[in-house]
Amino acid sequence: MTVPADEAGASDRAFALLQELLPQQLLSRGMHRLARSTTPALRNATIRAVLRAYPQIDLSEAVEPNPFAYPSFNAFFTRALRPGLRPLEGGERAVVSPVDGTMSQLGVVREGRLLQAKGMHYTAAALLADEAAARRYEGGGFACIYLAPYNYHRIHMPLAGRLTATRYVPGQLYSVNAATARTVTGLFARNERVVCEFDTALGPLAVVLVGALFVGSIETVFAGEVNPPPARGGGVRTLEAGRGTEFERGAELGRFNMGSTVVLLVGHEALRFNERFGPGSTLRLGQALARAE
Repeated sequence: MTVPADEAGASDRAFALLQELLPQQLLSRGMHRLARSTTPALRNATIRAVLRAYPQIDLSEAVEPNPFAYPSFNAFFTRALRPGLRPLEGGERAVVSPVDGTMSQLGVVREGRLLQAKGMHYTAAALLADEAAARRYEGGGFACIYLAPYNYHRIHMPLAGRLTATRYVPGQLYSVNAATARTVTGLFARNERVVCEFDTALGPLAVVLVGALFVGSIETVFAGEVNPPPARGGGVRTLEAGRGTEFERGAELGRFNMGSTVVLLVGHEALRFNERFGPGSTLRLGQALARAE
């Protein structure tokens, strides 16, 4: 379940072990209820605690800058940005960042594999829960972006495209921070996730919304809340909602409760990544990640 000692530090391995022992689903169900509570005292205490823990939160960017004007913690956490704050870079052949976050890894899909961390890979087939779909991305590009609790938590389209498939994939709820990525093998292909696939002018596009510890739900604009905790478990579910919908580049696609990760795959073999960005780079929604030659 964990990698050898020379691939991760002792603290990383201890953190991974702790997560294996925690009741991940129970904790996430609790967070789901807490985040949606409209009891003023509970809502306000939770918001205050998060603001103290994450002074990086910039409420001046929000449509509603008063944190206590939101009906619930979840409404505060998934708050909308003021229009015009995240302009889209490049033209229609530029793949833009779908979120504010931190680049975990990026590169080329080779022999069906994506880099997770030094010496660790996972497969596109496992991530997408579909062998045939995975073959469409061979030789194309991928990018894995981590959203911290202080980031803006709505996800937008990196390219214009038509929705062709959506799958809910049940799984674990490990944290998706850097320490866990260095330690838990196949992390992003093991955690609960929602896979959204599109046809675009650059070829197939997959936007994978990866759940994590305390992520109470993953939501899309076309299917609503895809995985409230009572619906967890069972096998892969194909969702028909929204199929065929056309999305503009930069359009809102969905949102997370608490921090998580988005993995992008673009099946274009001449994709060139922006040299400004590498592992650890801070990203803003709309910045050009890559361009098709």
